Amino acid sequence: MSLKGKLVSEINIKCDGDVFHEILGHKPHHMSSICPDKIQNVNIHEGEWGSVGSVSSWNFTHDGKEKVVKEIVEEIDEEKKLIKKKIIEGDILEDYKSFYITTHVETKGENNLVTWIIEYEKKNSNVPDPHTYMEFALNMTKDIETHHIK
Repeated sequence: MSLKGKLVSEINIKCDGDVFHEILGHKPHHMSSICPDKIQNVNIHEGEWGSVGSVSSWNFTHDGKEKVVKEIVEEIDEEKKLIKKKIIEGDILEDYKSFYITTHVETKGENNLVTWIIEYEKKNSNVPDPHTYMEFALNMTKDIETHHIK
C-alpha cells in the first residue's frame, strides 16, 4: 500500500471565477468573514499576499477541532488562475509527511470550474486519505460562491 496519494475534485461555481481566484490567492485574510464557521483567522508572516514565497497561517475548524497550519505559496499562475501551496507547519503534518494544495479555476462564460488537488504522503498506513480535507475545501468553495452571488 502506497503512502503517497493524490485527490482531485471539481466543483462548478456560479460566482465569477476571477473573484474566486483573487480571494484564495490575494485575499485569503477575507476568508474568516466569508466562512467564519470554518476559518477563524488567516495571517501573513512573510512576503505579501498573492506572491510566491509568501508564508501565511490559517486557524480553522476541521471535524469539530480547532487546527492551525502554516503554508508557503509555491506557485501562482494568474493566466491559468492556479495557486499551489505547501503546508510547512501545523496540525496536518502530525499525520502527513507532505501536503500540497492546488486550486485551479477555469472560466468559460458563465461556467466556472474550480479544481482542488491535494497531493500528500502519509506518515504511516494507519493515516486515512485526506478526504475530509477535500470535503472541507469543497464546502469552503460553496461558502465563497454564496458570499459572492448575494
